[in-house]
Amino acid sequence: YQRRVHGTLSECLFFFRASFPQIMKSMALRAPRIWSTLSHSNHRTADWRCFCTTPSTPPPPPSPPVESTPTPDAVPVEEAQPKEYKLETTALTPKQIVDELDRFVIGQADAKKAVAVAIRNRWRRHRVPADFKDEIVPKNIIMIGPTGVGKTEISRRVARMTDAPFLRVECTKFTEVGFHGRDVDSIIEDLFKEALRMLKQKIRTENQEQVTKQARQRAARQLLGQDSEDFDKYLDSPDFEEQLLDVEVPQEQFNLQSMVFHLMDKGAPRTRKVKLFEAIKIYEAQEMEKLLNTENLVSEAVRAVEEDGIVVLDEIDKVVRSSDDRHTQNVSGVGVQQDLLPLIEGTSVNIPTNRNQQTNPSSLPNVTIKTDHILFIASGAFHVVKPSDMIAELQGRLPVRVQLEPLSENDFYRILTEPSMNLLHQNAELLRTEDVTITYTEEAIRAMAHLAWRANSTVHNIGARRLITIVEKVLEEIGYHSPQYAGQEVVITKERVEESIAPMMETPNLDHFII
Repeated sequence: YQRRVHGTLSECLFFFRASFPQIMKSMALRAPRIWSTLSHSNHRTADWRCFCTTPSTPPPPPSPPVESTPTPDAVPVEEAQPKEYKLETTALTPKQIVDELDRFVIGQADAKKAVAVAIRNRWRRHRVPADFKDEIVPKNIIMIGPTGVGKTEISRRVARMTDAPFLRVECTKFTEVGFHGRDVDSIIEDLFKEALRMLKQKIRTENQEQVTKQARQRAARQLLGQDSEDFDKYLDSPDFEEQLLDVEVPQEQFNLQSMVFHLMDKGAPRTRKVKLFEAIKIYEAQEMEKLLNTENLVSEAVRAVEEDGIVVLDEIDKVVRSSDDRHTQNVSGVGVQQDLLPLIEGTSVNIPTNRNQQTNPSSLPNVTIKTDHILFIASGAFHVVKPSDMIAELQGRLPVRVQLEPLSENDFYRILTEPSMNLLHQNAELLRTEDVTITYTEEAIRAMAHLAWRANSTVHNIGARRLITIVEKVLEEIGYHSPQYAGQEVVITKERVEESIAPMMETPNLDHFII
């Protein structure tokens, strides 16, 4: 059967693809130059005449030529329009925040309440009359308690609940101005970067589906020479897996993974030939960058940091010196406390967004952030020093003081049983991957809690982290010989726990009993 086809190159290619799919696929793979020539945009709208022969029924007639203007059957995907995005602090009530923290942190009710009220006050401040809003300043918190009782965990869990910029830093990383190291102003810079990251992630999440459609249609338009309602069918076809497309990309960022996450306008664009799936990813990054470059992105990040920013100053006791050791030089000591004073009290911090302009040029201008309404939560164990050893001005800037209590034996038991993804369940799930079932008796769990409490009392008090040592020692042999236990159920009993931990408890460290 012979039939004459008269139409554009795209229509002829569609006809051949429907009639001889294997030939077309072989042509694309074995004759890439010919295929690239046929696929060039200069030939797609040319007038072509072609003949083909089929042994049986004729293929369906080609569709009529598509006009330059989109037809109702080929409606372009509507572009995602830039709009304003905002980061807002969580609207959870203090009780809801405490209930959520109770799922992961055992005890420490006072600390949870203090943090929950402080977070809720951020939400309340946005709803007071305008003349009160500027006068209300956050009541900064200092959490005091031994290591391993939940200070850091409370901060981590609060960060996941709030939609506001949240940053946790360790004070030991900073040095006073004039010495080599990071100064405390970089805290606000990191908080600003976190706000930008959260905003960009929010934009990506809300527009990912629309951006993907736009990128795929761009690739289809370049591949087929026209808008098509069925472009997904052609893009997903194996015939086009090795098809190369000409894509303009910045010279310094011709890297697929970097383009997926961030695409800056670096240097003159350069045309490169890439495979179809890579071209789609590049187009996705370019379409997303149009949304990320909106004018309100930086201003909203600054607003979110100034109005709702939260900074956790962990290990603040490590920059405090005892009153008996005032003459020792320490670049991470009193000088860091003095540098923190204006930051916590309220100052303006200039953030250079184009610090490394040669290697990482940015179109963002320098910004100035006021720290008057940023909430600061300090925490420290204060084993060697006391809170009163801090300079008086810093103590006054942390007015809400919360004391966290050491963990009792019952607290250890609750830590092993109450959280939904507790330490025992985590290890059981790990061994389940090798078809080993682990179960614990009530007496075994009580024994582990007792031994953890006893070790903290006689050696060093490291809090809940002691449970990691106990559980790992109990399950060490099972984890080592796991193939031998495949398909079996292993019951952890009190006797097994005591037998595994006995060598650790025989020789306690008695140095701290010697006067």
